[in-house]
Amino acid sequence: MSDLVGDVCRAALSPKDGGWYDWWKVLFALYPNSKATHSTRPKERGVLQKGVEELFAPDGSGSTAWPCTFCGAGASVVWGKSNLPLFDTSKALNTLPPGVAGWPVCRGCRVAMWALPYGSWVTAGSATVLSCESTAAEREFARRNVRRARRIMQAGFTGLPAGARPEYVALVALRDAGTDLCATTLLSFKNDNQEPWLRVTRTRRAVPVFMARVNANTPLRRGWHLLARALTRHDAQGQLVMSGAQEAARLLFEAEDGASRSLLRQLFELLQDANRSWSSGDREALARLASAFAKEVLGMDTDLEPVAGLIANWIAGGSSPRGRFAEYRSAALSDYKLGALLMQAYSRLLLDGSSVQLAGPEGWEPLIRRRPRAWEQRMLLFAQVSVLLQQRGVAIGEKPDSPEEQRRIDELESRPMLDEDVFDYEMGPA
Repeated sequence: MSDLVGDVCRAALSPKDGGWYDWWKVLFALYPNSKATHSTRPKERGVLQKGVEELFAPDGSGSTAWPCTFCGAGASVVWGKSNLPLFDTSKALNTLPPGVAGWPVCRGCRVAMWALPYGSWVTAGSATVLSCESTAAEREFARRNVRRARRIMQAGFTGLPAGARPEYVALVALRDAGTDLCATTLLSFKNDNQEPWLRVTRTRRAVPVFMARVNANTPLRRGWHLLARALTRHDAQGQLVMSGAQEAARLLFEAEDGASRSLLRQLFELLQDANRSWSSGDREALARLASAFAKEVLGMDTDLEPVAGLIANWIAGGSSPRGRFAEYRSAALSDYKLGALLMQAYSRLLLDGSSVQLAGPEGWEPLIRRRPRAWEQRMLLFAQVSVLLQQRGVAIGEKPDSPEEQRRIDELESRPMLDEDVFDYEMGPA
């Protein structure tokens, strides 16, 4: 308790050029009208500390008690929205009934409300908390964030490299909790007297199983690190501005409002980018990663090889394979356009007297009908077609990387999916 009060007071009275002032920004983002964050807060330590200590005073034994709003225990203290995170800003009308001073909150919940930033992933303007079926994962997420919070107090946010994401820490916690089916929800929120917001992202229950499979499979590990490598961004001076490992972790989380990027879509875009130089092994690793995600996480287990072979044969048999591949690439995600292309390819190969067994219309149906998972299947089909073409020596992209660059890529296979030897989840890249 004394540590909590001391941290709040030190942050509230700290100069603007210190790390502790960054912790005050965290408190302001959650409790913008409290005694510790309001612009009229006392500037003398003794006066401020007395006010902060009153926030966490024990419930009086002889006073009137109500059930706590949050846990049901007896409470003799009522709190308004100024002391509670993620409540309406001062711009909003009071939501309490007339004559009601606040919500009853017991001492334990009052302390927990203000201890929340320690166990959350915090930025200067938001906090992210984890809800998970595994209590072990929740504890691990909080434990790592407590250590990170102490670093912020000492060094400020400038002491943490750009690109840090709570999704990476959540995946590490899930991995350490085991490989059982386990759903996870991240809730990110802010209330800084402007416009409060809440963003919710989730993983599917099979994500821990998918991570375990990637870690145990060399080509899948290669595919994951190729994805992370492609997502990494540096500025003109060579400084890291976007960590590919963090961005790849985000792809395993789906936003509640649907405004999130899917792992399959990202892999599709990498494979269809003609300006990228993928070796046959690299392209196959990315395609296998997409297939493993679809099977383990989305529950998809369909055989697309016959249709992929049909399209690959049509592209390879043309006078301009690159032109036909470009035609397929433009139609790959459209049900109507893909159906028309399959008819064209099937007819052309029949007229040419192809001796290969061709996938007929019955095999096209899952790809061209408007039904659940058809979009994902079309992306998986593209991955398989691109692998088949490269295996047959059909040039569909830039020349492969130099031997030295390919050697660096080969080394990725030996790294685990969440590589903590080269990435400190609390501080950023080593």
